[in-house]
Amino acid sequence: MPNVIFVAPYFLPTTVGFIDATAKLPGVRLGLLSSDPEEKLPGGLRRQLAAHWRVDDALNPKQLAEGVRQLGSRLGSVDRLFGALEQLQVPLGQVRDALGIEGMSEATALNFRDKARMKTLLRESGLPCARHRLVSNRQEARDFAAKVGFPLVVKPPDGAGAKATFRVDEAQALEEALGLLRPSPGREALLEEFIVGEEFSFETLSIRGKAVWSSCTHYRPTPLEALRNPWIQWCVLLPRERCTPATEDIHRQGPRALQVLGMGTGLTHMEWFRREDGSIAISEVGARPPGAQITNLLSHAHDTDFRRVWAHLMVYAELHLPKRRYATGAAFLRGQGRGRVRAVEGLDQAQKELGDLVVEAELPRPGQVPASGYEGEGYVILRHPETSVVAQGLQRLVSLIRVRLG
Repeated sequence: MPNVIFVAPYFLPTTVGFIDATAKLPGVRLGLLSSDPEEKLPGGLRRQLAAHWRVDDALNPKQLAEGVRQLGSRLGSVDRLFGALEQLQVPLGQVRDALGIEGMSEATALNFRDKARMKTLLRESGLPCARHRLVSNRQEARDFAAKVGFPLVVKPPDGAGAKATFRVDEAQALEEALGLLRPSPGREALLEEFIVGEEFSFETLSIRGKAVWSSCTHYRPTPLEALRNPWIQWCVLLPRERCTPATEDIHRQGPRALQVLGMGTGLTHMEWFRREDGSIAISEVGARPPGAQITNLLSHAHDTDFRRVWAHLMVYAELHLPKRRYATGAAFLRGQGRGRVRAVEGLDQAQKELGDLVVEAELPRPGQVPASGYEGEGYVILRHPETSVVAQGLQRLVSLIRVRLG
């Protein structure tokens, strides 16, 4: 009976889903380490825990290590230690190293978390990725811009989900982005060439260094384009076919990239581009479950709980995943205007035309504060055995529904 510790700083709905999936694994004794008090969990889930320990800062490796020791004294030992958040992966690696727990080390976690280090490793191994430079001052940034040319992407080296990410098209915009990020020694900014083309993700399940399953989604349009254009309601499409002619090359190059970065057992989320000339470029890789509702898309496509698939893999290093039966896709609903959500228009027509395809939805609520990111104030997930039906449904959905702010 494995003793497992799951680290969850706060009990957000998505995180609670991952905790619950882990708690329901057969034969697992689950300890939970968090900054939130245990009382914030649903009662049914609390009763499934073997132990809980609270720390002030669940991202602090010293506090994490002490919490793991305390939980280990109650569980008897610690066989697995993991969590779903991107920001946790390096601290978790540090604690595993310090306490001798099996799993991803700090050095490997840094290969995924530090995007400049990641791109350097990939380029040195001959893998395609965007040209980049880590800069600690404005002059280094200007020099890189002079060499590569505009447009460029400017972001923190440990960024995730296009947060604090800027596309700059000329020198003045570069200076403004640098003014916000304020690069300095120890607080560098990452500059990379802006790739013109289509963007995709590449999810991979690996066991002991070998990729045993992989899948792609298609972003429509790119998240960065959605960020730059607040009126865009963007979509993510998961084809029924795991590998298509459009994604064959990433199915070859992606596993190579994971080997270079040192992936052992776990789930990874890679973002990559198809350039206008047909070549591919790897953008970045996270050693954790994907965002943008991709976990839910995979669950609906396979008629299973993909969170439980991930948890089982992390605990037992085994893959239990049914055959994919459907294509799925998510349309993200974003408010137009300023202020709080005032109304959601077009729902009746969308229900009439597309209701049979909808398997999950979280609609914006009147009075809701608008989100700052490209995922907007709500989403709708569609499913059908034919990929083309889902693709067309997503485009029709975002043309029908309008979220009005005011």
